[in-house]
Amino acid sequence: MLDFRILGPLEVTADGSPIRLGGPRQRATLAILLLNANHVVSVDRLADDLYAGAAPVTAVTQVQRQISELRKLLGSAHGIETRPPGYALRLAPEQLDLHRFERLAAEAGESLESGDAQRTGELLHEALELWRGPPLADVGYESFAQPAIGRLEEIRLAALEQRIDADLALGEHARLIGELEQLVGEHPLQERFAEQLMLALYRSGRQGEALDVYSATRKRLVEALGLEPTSPLQALERAILAHDPSLESVRTGPETAAPPGRAILVVASGAERLDSLLAVAEPLGLLPGRELIVACLLEHARDLEQEAAAMTALRTTLRAAVRTAVFTTNDPPGDAVRLADANDVGLLLLDAPDGVDGDRLPGELAAVLERSPADVGMLSAPTPQSGGAGVFVPFGGGEHDWAALELGAWLASAKGDSLSLVGTKAESSSGRRDASRLLADASLAAQRVVGVETRPLLVEPTVDALVASVEGAALVVTGVSGSWRREGIGAMRRALVRRARPPVMLVHRGPRPSGLAPRESRTRFTWTLES
Repeated sequence: MLDFRILGPLEVTADGSPIRLGGPRQRATLAILLLNANHVVSVDRLADDLYAGAAPVTAVTQVQRQISELRKLLGSAHGIETRPPGYALRLAPEQLDLHRFERLAAEAGESLESGDAQRTGELLHEALELWRGPPLADVGYESFAQPAIGRLEEIRLAALEQRIDADLALGEHARLIGELEQLVGEHPLQERFAEQLMLALYRSGRQGEALDVYSATRKRLVEALGLEPTSPLQALERAILAHDPSLESVRTGPETAAPPGRAILVVASGAERLDSLLAVAEPLGLLPGRELIVACLLEHARDLEQEAAAMTALRTTLRAAVRTAVFTTNDPPGDAVRLADANDVGLLLLDAPDGVDGDRLPGELAAVLERSPADVGMLSAPTPQSGGAGVFVPFGGGEHDWAALELGAWLASAKGDSLSLVGTKAESSSGRRDASRLLADASLAAQRVVGVETRPLLVEPTVDALVASVEGAALVVTGVSGSWRREGIGAMRRALVRRARPPVMLVHRGPRPSGLAPRESRTRFTWTLES
């Protein structure tokens, strides 16, 4: 059987023996198929990726030649199928190292839930041993590979954080210090590694060094981002100063996992859009253990003093705990992602740019969605409707729909508002049943996790019916499907943005899936699940 490896340089083996791959184009073609394993990749997309968006007139012929050569190289068990409008690489569950990593990480999550830190650590050690270096290292220069590499690195770091938590729970603090010092050096703005290093040092009797780590981390955050450390890191410093007995305890239950992001990061393109974003963000920030981070990213330094004063005033008007930052940037998407990555952000809220209702998302927005470590919410209207009532979620069961449902449920709960789930009626011509069973599953999940009741609403599967169904809403929250990169956000979602009177929040799920999604998709380490 063929074995494919992307968690390091691209490799293929047959019964343990390596297969010598061809040149850069052939490796890139195989990498694209592996990143979309068991899904059809169109010829146009292959050509676009292979030639970085500047495909020559012979691109289709070149793609066909690369596929033909791969088939010859991989032999009869290649699994590359011709499926209009392109090709699909069919793989068994254990043929790709990424799939094995995901399986082990999912099993580790189950062990953690049962309180078995020993088994959790063993599984995550085994999962991380599959990594042979930077993912897709030999095609990392290709533009198509860079977003994938960034997201693969994100899931590796998430697994590493949880493995270190499991080792700390087992009393391995002294052994971990050297590894954590290296990780803090490699990821200086990653507060979670600093927190783990502080705990390991404190448990090893090195209280002064633990406090030095806090001071150095705080200095880096203030200088690089203009932000104070997050609440968990500040709380750990206070606990170390007070010699809190709880720091010595060895925990083996579910709380040994790194908590999900608690902060809501608001990034507005201008002051006139900030109020509408805060109308959504502030109720979420009032939930227990949450905080708001409001960032103003400026094009010109001349506005810095005025905006900084406005941010200071903002802190006195909001009821939620809030931190603010103001700085100039020539890369707003990159800095938004950097802030989200450095501050344990669970939700990044943006105002949707012009063109969000087009066939393809604007380039800057696409860059945020590809690289964000958190869920991304984009508000498409400047101000919520004063006369509307209730939160409406068009729900089809995709992974981004689950993220939209969770956001909608928390918003409804925080504001004491109603939550309606919109699904389609049965189609007699196709034999497809209605969505009521799917809406019932979603409702049960919302009740279990958030404690909010829902109202099912079935409509005809047409744009007009969908738009009419949300007419009286205060806010519509809808997922941006996994096909956004090549195919836009879908006709029905675009119609909501263009035609619906209520404001529409478009939600794209980050690497860590929603807490409401079915168990099989509830892993922090999932890459390959598609909506």
